[in-house]
Amino acid sequence: MSLKVTGKITKFLDPIKGQKKDGSGEWVKQSYILETSEQYNNLYCLEVFGDEKVANLTKYSKVGDNVTVEFNVSTNEWNGKYFTSLQSWRIDKAESNLEVAAAVIDSVMPPADDLPF
Repeated sequence: MSLKVTGKITKFLDPIKGQKKDGSGEWVKQSYILETSEQYNNLYCLEVFGDEKVANLTKYSKVGDNVTVEFNVSTNEWNGKYFTSLQSWRIDKAESNLEVAAAVIDSVMPPADDLPF
């Protein structure tokens, strides 16, 4: 099941690296904090996994950007402890409220040169 949330990126955490289980190289993941406008439960710590996704996260997204994130929830067990992560698989720039309002006004108001007088 895929979930979606829209909010503002408030922080990038340091990338975390480790060795692959098969010894074929390193893996990397980066977490970031997203804050929504909801009154409660408005902070999400999401992550991207892999060299390319980590590079694209910081290349195309900045602190302060409003984004819509699609993600999966994943839980893993290790030594009797369970860890849950929110794994981003799509990040899109969200339209600001002013852009949405302007688009609505433009679609409702007729152009000035279409007036009958």
